[in-house]
Amino acid sequence: MNAGAVVARKPGGPEVLEWAEFAVDTPGPGEVLIRQEAAGLNFIDTYYRSGLYPWPGEMLVPGAEAAGTVVAIGPGVEDFSVGQRVAYLERTGAYREMRVMPAERLFLLPDGIDTALAASVLLKGLTAQALVSTAAPVKAGQTILVHAAAGGVGLLLGQWISALGARAIGTAGSPEKAELARAHGYDAVIEYCREDFAARVAELTDGALCDTVFDAVGKDTWRGSLSSLRPHGRFVNFGQASGPIEGFKISDLAAGSKSVIRPVVFDYLTGAQERRQRSAELFARLADGSLRAGAASSIPLREAARAHRALEGRATTGSTILTMDGFSA
Repeated sequence: MNAGAVVARKPGGPEVLEWAEFAVDTPGPGEVLIRQEAAGLNFIDTYYRSGLYPWPGEMLVPGAEAAGTVVAIGPGVEDFSVGQRVAYLERTGAYREMRVMPAERLFLLPDGIDTALAASVLLKGLTAQALVSTAAPVKAGQTILVHAAAGGVGLLLGQWISALGARAIGTAGSPEKAELARAHGYDAVIEYCREDFAARVAELTDGALCDTVFDAVGKDTWRGSLSSLRPHGRFVNFGQASGPIEGFKISDLAAGSKSVIRPVVFDYLTGAQERRQRSAELFARLADGSLRAGAASSIPLREAARAHRALEGRATTGSTILTMDGFSA
């Protein structure tokens, strides 16, 4: 049996992505075979495709997250059975119709979390959870600045920060995106294309500035992010949508004794207990309505190149999933 996948045979732009078919492997000891229904679209996929991040082999199958149904299990698998709905996070490999995965790396989806939702929110949701709980713990009464507030992680962060009793200020690139962000927990949203966001942050906080900045934009925002921090504030750079940060020096943190961290979500999911704890909190917030992921827009997996162009062109809001033949969000 063959199944399709999106591959890149050399680094480059979206045009290097192509459709290919491969024989489906049989799950070995401790493994399961998943028939995937949707894969998430994330900036990390574009970083690997472009060659910014090193490839795991000579050919790349992009994609960090996907969800589907277990269709076969290998010897020794006890925690999963055929027919169960699962999701996973890996740095690469998700843009495919079927995949063999180690059972220990799967997330079992609870009732109320369907596969489309899981594929659209798992990476973004666990990133948000790690950011607010561990990388820079958010506390009631704080003021937090979030760049790309209308993006997939940004929309979750606004709600999570607000639920923790802190004030969320966001930045967005258009009036429509600003309105969307305000509907997801942000107290104020700055349209960075029209105004100096650092100056506006100072106005909004009466000069007190922010305790933390969550910055997934990078090159275009990092200097303003540091200027938006109060003394002892923390700059959290977890992405580079505008390109890698250039020119940063450790001495840039000296004014106000600020700190910086570059968290990667996979480093917060290193053991089974940690994976269960973080995913349980995410799923619980989604189930009780305190966290709204919203409907994900969908693009067929075979059109992954179009999806990458839209993502890199800042033409998306919220979450986007890549759907397999016969499945839609």
